[in-house]
Amino acid sequence: MSEQPPTIPSHSMIASGTSSLHCDFLLTDATVVTVDRERRILTDAAVAARDGSIAWVGRMSDLPADLQAKQRISLKGRVLTPGFINVHTHAILSMVRGVAEDLGFAPAYTPGIPHGHDVLPHEAVALARLGAVEALLFGSTLINDTYVHADITLPAMAGLGGRVYSCGRIHDADFSLIGDGRWEYHREIGERTLSEAIDLAERWHGKFDGRVGVQLSAHAPDTCSDDLLRDIADMSQRLGLRVNTHLAQSRKEVAQVLRRSGLTPAQLLHETGLLNDRLLAAHCLYLDEADIALCGAASIHVAHIPKGNATGATLAPTGALRRQGASITLGTDNMHADMVEVLRWALAVGRIQEGSVNDFWQPHDVLWMATQGGANAMGLGDRLGSLEVGKRADIVAFDFRRPHLVPCISAVGNLVHTAQGRDVEHVWVDGRQVVQSGRPTEVDVNALLIEAQQASDALWLRARSRASAKSDTNI
Repeated sequence: MSEQPPTIPSHSMIASGTSSLHCDFLLTDATVVTVDRERRILTDAAVAARDGSIAWVGRMSDLPADLQAKQRISLKGRVLTPGFINVHTHAILSMVRGVAEDLGFAPAYTPGIPHGHDVLPHEAVALARLGAVEALLFGSTLINDTYVHADITLPAMAGLGGRVYSCGRIHDADFSLIGDGRWEYHREIGERTLSEAIDLAERWHGKFDGRVGVQLSAHAPDTCSDDLLRDIADMSQRLGLRVNTHLAQSRKEVAQVLRRSGLTPAQLLHETGLLNDRLLAAHCLYLDEADIALCGAASIHVAHIPKGNATGATLAPTGALRRQGASITLGTDNMHADMVEVLRWALAVGRIQEGSVNDFWQPHDVLWMATQGGANAMGLGDRLGSLEVGKRADIVAFDFRRPHLVPCISAVGNLVHTAQGRDVEHVWVDGRQVVQSGRPTEVDVNALLIEAQQASDALWLRARSRASAKSDTNI
């Protein structure tokens, strides 16, 4: 099994050398932020797509006279970017948004709120679809999601038109006890969750025309025993699948791993064979200097969650990690899918830690993290992450005809400093339009919202009833 969905042949008209340029659609009169190696920003430019791939990119003045398009769309006043690669999400956890942020711990460690083991299958689907459509509306063309009931939520999310990588949580700690500060490991839980992840990959990896994939989601070093982490590393190598995890996300995690294994979480991942350039590690908050050097030497990909971390009064040492060789990517985690907001927080947090505005943290850096950097972390950097001929036609159009985006002197500067996810007007994935004029094209969004609210209401009712019963017992 390959780590990447099967390559879909690109039909680059330039590369093929054909004399007559036929394409499915041509987007004209826009500013194109390519995020290519030269960081080209093309004004009064166009992008053409054919069979799901980008076939031509350039200025209108250079548009081939013989280029023919089935559909031609003028996007004057818009800015085109690659689709965002949201490398770390838990779509279902929208069920605790607006609440969990103020409790001080990750939801899995917080008593009194709905948890993953509380979610029923139909509730999981409703909330996952909400998270997927929210991400698309904010310009994320790929989400890397992990939580519960992945066997049914993955196809449900992919059915909305975006790219979805997913996996259930792999762990052998009993999550029903974690909220009470108890870590009990059971081999049967680990065998079941790892087996479910393998089955998911065998069934779905590469399906939906290559839009779907699986990474093995080791939940965290404290919720996975040493033996289970070794099993995941072995399976990653055998199946050619990448691994994602939470790393040093809380002091509780660090203390538990030190107590159990005598190592820091980063040292444990290194010892069990997981700390390498195929690892996507979220948060990375509580790392000492030796841990940072270890992670950098391994060239891991860090899933940086700047807004979520700051909301919890924490900052990841991303500057130090970058300098040591780690690659920084961006994700929204579980509360809000607006990647534009995440760009802004990443830049601000980086500069606060630097103590200055310098060349190390600039708007183009965080935009790269959210696009090409994320694609690289997913093992898809050769087909996603930039607007270049031959790559898949994952394109986002921002409407820059709005007061907070005028005047536009620097398109990337405006995007990072003043834009919002709500400024996304159109989104294409694999050349197929999945958001048009700010509305999803593949789903009745009003019905989706009702279903998600009903699922959340039911979960909270059960959680509050359980908390009340527990309180009565303790009286």
